[in-house]
Amino acid sequence: MKISKIRIQNYRSIESCEIILDDFNVFVGQNNHGKTNFFEAIDWFYKAKKSPDNIKFKQESDREILVEIDYVDIQSGLDVMKNKKNETTIKKVLEDVNTVTIKKSSIDHKRVFIINDEEKTTGAGFDNALNDFLPFLEYVNTKIRLEDVSVYKSTTPISKMLSGVLSAIIEENPEYAKFREKFSDLFSGEDSDVRAELNKLGDKVEIYLQKQFPDGTKIEFNVIDPIFEDLLKNFETTVDDGVKTSAQEKGDGMQRAIMLSIIQAYADFRKDQQVGKQFLFMIDEAELHLHPSGQRALKRALLDVASEGDQVLLNTHSSVLVADEEDIQNIFEVVKKNKKTEIKKIDQDEKMGVVYELLGGSPADLLFPKNFLIVEGRSEYIFLTKIISRFYPEKKGNIQISFAGGDTEEQRRNIEAIHKMYNPLAISDNPIYKDRTIIICDKPIDKRSENKLEEFRKHYPYLVRNNQLFELDVTSLEEYYPGEWKKTYEESRNLGKDAKKTSYAEEVANKITKEQFENEMPVLYEALKKCWDLSY
Repeated sequence: MKISKIRIQNYRSIESCEIILDDFNVFVGQNNHGKTNFFEAIDWFYKAKKSPDNIKFKQESDREILVEIDYVDIQSGLDVMKNKKNETTIKKVLEDVNTVTIKKSSIDHKRVFIINDEEKTTGAGFDNALNDFLPFLEYVNTKIRLEDVSVYKSTTPISKMLSGVLSAIIEENPEYAKFREKFSDLFSGEDSDVRAELNKLGDKVEIYLQKQFPDGTKIEFNVIDPIFEDLLKNFETTVDDGVKTSAQEKGDGMQRAIMLSIIQAYADFRKDQQVGKQFLFMIDEAELHLHPSGQRALKRALLDVASEGDQVLLNTHSSVLVADEEDIQNIFEVVKKNKKTEIKKIDQDEKMGVVYELLGGSPADLLFPKNFLIVEGRSEYIFLTKIISRFYPEKKGNIQISFAGGDTEEQRRNIEAIHKMYNPLAISDNPIYKDRTIIICDKPIDKRSENKLEEFRKHYPYLVRNNQLFELDVTSLEEYYPGEWKKTYEESRNLGKDAKKTSYAEEVANKITKEQFENEMPVLYEALKKCWDLSY
């Protein structure tokens, strides 16, 4: 059971909007443009009992807030309902339909079914049954105090997820079954001393109660079998990252990471065990407190969640969560025009412009290098990076030097690594570096390496034609160093065996003069100049 479409009217800055959702949905836009208002409108649909004027569009009291949500694959939602009374209540309204619209208005805050454009009458207890039926909303907003992660509270969605996992585990445990049987014997068994004492207490209370209500009023104290969630009232999360403490004593980054990890783990558990109903995850400012690598990991995990049947909605200011294309992903741009929020789906062609604006509207914000220089090994990378820093500081940061292979690998493998590194720059959908990237490689050491290099030249003939491929006339950088630092082929190989090539490269780059580099290492100097000339 999933949401296919959402329509919102008159909620905060949203006068009217309608969007079609996919399984994974990302909302991007500047601050104060209405991303959070969209999420809060969905939260209002799920929970609101009242609607003060300050949440109505333009704070006009006569405005009616209206949220309509279309759900599809309805029967699958019925199949996972565990409360049979609620299931019966919903089935009476739904019958055998598989698509339904549910509407909520600020006039009465009642949610009603609309089937084939006709509102269906609902009876008492319907709202509770509906809450049990709908995908469970987990809204991680920026206002949440993360103590909800560390201390169990039965009302918080995070805790409901945890208890759902633990309940599913423990209900199948034979030891827990024995515990419940013992509990029942202790408090309800005919031969139980505890039961006998409770009955005596009831009898005494009866005597005093009948003095006030003499019509035979009876009292009996019953101890209900334990509900597992009640046993979690002392639930606490601790983290040991060198010092074992409660999660609530950790920083915001750690606490938010724990919260999001619980969501992911719960989704995995449900997938593996096939327990529980579907979720609607809404995460406000999903990148909050997370390093870019953590943002990527979060997106991968939530994509897994979405691919297994749940739906995910993120709002973000981060290009990391927008950049990659996914089959189940929609990206929506949220903008405010004339004090009204507008939300529209964007395609791949529009995404670059949205990201550009998202990051501030300056090319410098994109952090793209002005050009690439690809070299074979780490020693070339270290040498040229130091040379640029010493002799051409004004050029520092203009280009990205990338090394393709290790200094101790066979050269033909380095050529293959260069090919692999250059390929995405040349063959991507928008190869903006194809005619700019510069490549430096050594002279082949044998016939097989020569063949590999020739294959590379044939694969990218324009590199030779445009003078983007620079080849040394020796088989290693060490043989190309000027003056006293020059090494023979055998000496270069020995440096490689001892893993000293990189330290030697740094030593030479720190000692040679600018004149030596430019006059005695012309291939490298010309390659650098060409790379700068072709830079954006």
